[in-house]
Amino acid sequence: MESIKTTNKELFTNFKEFANKNVALQGWIRTNRDNGNIGFIEFNDGTFFKNVQLVYGKDTKNHDVVAGLRNGAAIELTGTVKLTPENKQPFEIELNEVVLAGDCDDDYPLQKKRHSFEFLREIAHIRPRGNTFQAVFRIRSVLSFAIHQFFNERGFLYVHTPEITTNDGEGAGNVFDVTTHDTKDPFNFYGRKVNLTVTGQLHVEPFALSFRNVYTFGPVFRAEHSNTVRHASEFWMIEPEMAFCDLNGNMEVIEACIKYCINYVLKNCPEEMEFFNTMIDNTLIERLKHVVNSEFKKLTYTEGIEVLKNAVKNGVKFENSDIFWGMDLQSEHERYLTEQIVKGPLFLIDYPSGIKAFYMKENADGKTVAACDLLVPAVGELVGGSQREERYDVLKGKMDKLGITEGLEWYLDTRKYGGCVHSGFGIGFDRLLMYVTGMQNIRDVQPYPRTSNSIKY
Repeated sequence: MESIKTTNKELFTNFKEFANKNVALQGWIRTNRDNGNIGFIEFNDGTFFKNVQLVYGKDTKNHDVVAGLRNGAAIELTGTVKLTPENKQPFEIELNEVVLAGDCDDDYPLQKKRHSFEFLREIAHIRPRGNTFQAVFRIRSVLSFAIHQFFNERGFLYVHTPEITTNDGEGAGNVFDVTTHDTKDPFNFYGRKVNLTVTGQLHVEPFALSFRNVYTFGPVFRAEHSNTVRHASEFWMIEPEMAFCDLNGNMEVIEACIKYCINYVLKNCPEEMEFFNTMIDNTLIERLKHVVNSEFKKLTYTEGIEVLKNAVKNGVKFENSDIFWGMDLQSEHERYLTEQIVKGPLFLIDYPSGIKAFYMKENADGKTVAACDLLVPAVGELVGGSQREERYDVLKGKMDKLGITEGLEWYLDTRKYGGCVHSGFGIGFDRLLMYVTGMQNIRDVQPYPRTSNSIKY
């Protein structure tokens, strides 16, 4: 009887239709245990989170070979689908024949035991085969698609901004210089010094002033010696920009985007999300659903500072208890505001101009800018955005004061030639993925993490 070529995903989706039919699969052995009269293989082909259980016995062709197959080996198999409603799995496959497609050495590092995330980071080329990283990287793919679908459904244009640039869009100076192997003049390929981009925002703004609603989604680079669980030197940013849109309109899009992405992942990755809720954080799904069903509150930075000052007076302990207007809030302060004060998502708005980027709109008070940070429980800041300074003279004055006008004359041109009120925001994609999965270290949501003092791949 000819076998039906299929996948784990198709089997789990339509297992009743495959009942008592012969199927053919290709994939890898997760575990293999032979009890003498009967043996069981946990099999995964990469199409679905759950494993298919393969059953073999003494009458299975090449029984001794099958019983000796090692964890990690690639196999091709045929077998008969048997429904097992009384068991945890709704079906299993009785093996007819197994062909070894690629053997696995005895020193295969993934064995049937729990490995630490630290150990798994050292084998980034192997760790996608483990349960946690099967789930992480499936959701990374699905979340990427959700981002594109959200903006596509709303008529945004996707713009590819350059990775090599002449400016530091954030003004922090933490850039990677780009050089060549020309030992005589390694910086002269472009005729001037260039660096890897830290943001796509400056390059995507001109497109908003032509196409109205646009976004860029790609890698950015920050040369920060920050060895924390939330920082990496290479990560991905989602950066929309919207013309004829003020700060309030900006926050409406942020809220809609976050809710859309959470709902999309919950709907399309139920097995992976249940795994994270069971193995990583048993409050994860409840917390995410709370965000989706919440109205995002608003609080000014000034009001937030007063709340924090009063908290310290009333005995709340922060690592940094020196609270003053003009300070850059730490994660502990942000989490207190979102978790203890509003008990849900919070937009903190109108920050002091001295701690925010040059391109943000100056408010009428002359002290603050029209900026917003979205704070969420368990994480703190998740999204940062602002209304941009559209007034040429004001923006030029700020840039001149910082000494960054040279080389950014083209950016100022956008304020001279049909400029208008416009706004945008940035979401660190890797941090969003951490939030959605409950993973605590950015190194565990990136396929090949890039952090200071260490690079292997």
